[in-house]
Amino acid sequence: MPTSHNPPDQQHEDPGTTGRKKASGTQGTQGTQGKPGRKGRKPAGKRPLRERLRKDRTLLLLCVPGILYFAVFFYLPLAGNSIAFQDYQPYLGFKGSPLVGWDNFTALLGQPEFWTSVWNTLEISAVQIVLYFPAPIALALFLNSLISNKTRRLMQTVVYLPHFLSWVVVVGMFQQIFGGAGTVSSYLNEHGLHVGNIMNNPDTFMYLVTSQNVWKDAGWGAIIFLAAMASIDTSLYESAAMDGAGWLRRMWHITLPGIRPVMVMMLILRLGDILSVGFEQILLQRDNVGRDASEVLDTYVYFHGVVDGDWGMSTAAGLMKGVIGFALIVAANKFAHRLGEQGVYQ
Repeated sequence: MPTSHNPPDQQHEDPGTTGRKKASGTQGTQGTQGKPGRKGRKPAGKRPLRERLRKDRTLLLLCVPGILYFAVFFYLPLAGNSIAFQDYQPYLGFKGSPLVGWDNFTALLGQPEFWTSVWNTLEISAVQIVLYFPAPIALALFLNSLISNKTRRLMQTVVYLPHFLSWVVVVGMFQQIFGGAGTVSSYLNEHGLHVGNIMNNPDTFMYLVTSQNVWKDAGWGAIIFLAAMASIDTSLYESAAMDGAGWLRRMWHITLPGIRPVMVMMLILRLGDILSVGFEQILLQRDNVGRDASEVLDTYVYFHGVVDGDWGMSTAAGLMKGVIGFALIVAANKFAHRLGEQGVYQ
């Protein structure tokens, strides 16, 4: 009995179906070959510059105010750093003032007042890194742990508000609370705890300044960490909860590792700004505690440059501050790379 040697899938194939397949295949080939213009179309990424500018003109216009702000108040004033190498006189200008080379830096390093301001700045910065830097992180963790969205929004609004108060208002409020006749000082003195005037105590000035920063800006600084927590995959929390992990273990093993890159980046930026501890805040309280405890680099530059008219030496101090801050950012960023973190830049 003869057997068929055709494959199983072709034994019962309809001849009409085969014809239709060939026809459709031929028609699709002809349709593809009949449109040669599609191959010559330029990719989207290689459009002309004018076309891309016209398409993104709305976003570019939104960036103009920010670009102008940084250009006018940050980049154009960089030309004034040439004063650090001149015996600058305002009535002579940049071109008429004679060059003195490194004399301003030599005279600056020989002043005891300069080193006092540097030491006070480093002390206040160290206290702020230890006490203030963890405050926004702790506040963000607390707000993220709230179950009720209504309560969370209310708490966020309350802790954000102090950021929009000026330092004049903040210092005035602390004076009314912790001053010699303030609410807290009067209450403690009535109960036998003679703390004196906290606002005029040079020994606790750095802690006073740090507490003011925590109260004013901790809520605002928590925004970045809350945004980082929002990007963490919620399924990680669900899996950990199903495995029996409590809120503390979930925070330690999921939340903190999830926001670690942001924490490292903010710490690097803070180290680069370590020589800036707040000019207006310090200036408002300088007379209360004395110059020896409150003189920082910013106030040193202001009083020696603007008030006393020693423009060259004060500009040299500001230039040294900027160079040291830049070096700290670069060094801290490289150290973060060695620890496996992304840092501020690659």
